[in-house]
Amino acid sequence: MSQLAFETENQPGDNSDRSTGSGLHAHRPIPRISIQAFCESDAVAKQIGRASEDRRMAKAHTQVHMGGVERAVELFQTVPTPNLILLETSVAPRDMLQNLAALSEVCDPSTKVVIIGHYNDVWLYRELIRNGISEYMVAPIDLAEIIGVIGGLFVDPEAKPLGNAIAFIGAKGGVGASTIAHNIAWAISSLFKNEVVIADMDLPYGTANINFDQDPAQGIAEAVFSPERIDDVYLDRLLAQCAENLSLLAAPSTLDRVFDFRDDSFAHLIDVAQRSVPHVILDVPHSWNGWTRTTLARADEVVIVASPELANLRNTKNLLDTLKQLRPNDAHPRLILNQVGIPKRPEIAPLDFCSPLGILPMATIPFDPALFGSAANNGRMLAETDSGNPIVQSINEIAHILTGRMTLKAKKKPGLSSVLSRLKRKK
Repeated sequence: MSQLAFETENQPGDNSDRSTGSGLHAHRPIPRISIQAFCESDAVAKQIGRASEDRRMAKAHTQVHMGGVERAVELFQTVPTPNLILLETSVAPRDMLQNLAALSEVCDPSTKVVIIGHYNDVWLYRELIRNGISEYMVAPIDLAEIIGVIGGLFVDPEAKPLGNAIAFIGAKGGVGASTIAHNIAWAISSLFKNEVVIADMDLPYGTANINFDQDPAQGIAEAVFSPERIDDVYLDRLLAQCAENLSLLAAPSTLDRVFDFRDDSFAHLIDVAQRSVPHVILDVPHSWNGWTRTTLARADEVVIVASPELANLRNTKNLLDTLKQLRPNDAHPRLILNQVGIPKRPEIAPLDFCSPLGILPMATIPFDPALFGSAANNGRMLAETDSGNPIVQSINEIAHILTGRMTLKAKKKPGLSSVLSRLKRKK
């Protein structure tokens, strides 16, 4: 971690690109509702379109139409109205209420209506609310405002805050992503006394039960194969207690059945877990299918663990590029370089590895087979094996970063590298 410095929370200077999506991070996911938007300007239509692609709106079904009140009235004369109508209108305040009268005649009583106007007028706002309009927004509007308003209308304000779901995935098999995830979960639970749940999502080959020396009779398989039973009580029955404040949804780690899942098979389980504890660590296997893609797209944070060699660099770049498309309004995934310094193995220097990726690693963890091997063979965490080891300090710092207690800052900006040209030559 020699290239990095760390700052305490709320200090300036964090240039790790975590500001992206900062206005959205506090918003909860929107439930499964139908939304139809009617826009008069391309600017408003663009923002609503962006909002519909955000992971927090993944369950909502959104349609965007060009045209204002007249277009909405024409459509809803023949089809039922949705849960929410977003309606842009540029008419003057005194004329707006009269124009909206026609919409009220075709609108179901249960439908909520949000008006996007171009006049910042207190009288207009009060009249609209008094006449049954749910909210009035003044253009120009941005993504965070749209999701915030929708959430205010459809998310239960009495519901408990959602826990933070952090997904870990290896850029390549065998880079130690699961071991890092398990140790960071243990650090969060022990350092901050926060409740943490680890979900081992590698059902055939998961290692969380071995790493924590657990052999539970039930685990994540029962939850995934019986999604209709999942609630707080059933989830609690499936959890194995690993340590104080730390619980595990263990994988069966058997090959007696085929583990094929739909894209959203884990979504409800993760939602329930997030309502139960402040931190959910998702140990995602190194594979690419519908459900791993969906899990990574909807997680609050994604952490990529990579080893400093060429195939890892290619895979890390592919993951970053894909996740940028899947999570356009969120910050970049985090990166941890692991197994650095394996004897006699040609490696890419950490600065050269990170330069073409455009992100900084949270930590550079050296290769230490004695520490990791001893911990794994005894079913113990690294901190339990050697609490004074510098690697344990690195794990603790990562735990601080992922829980928002510390921010990442670069001491030195990496220079340009020729690694990408090497990748092109390989192709």
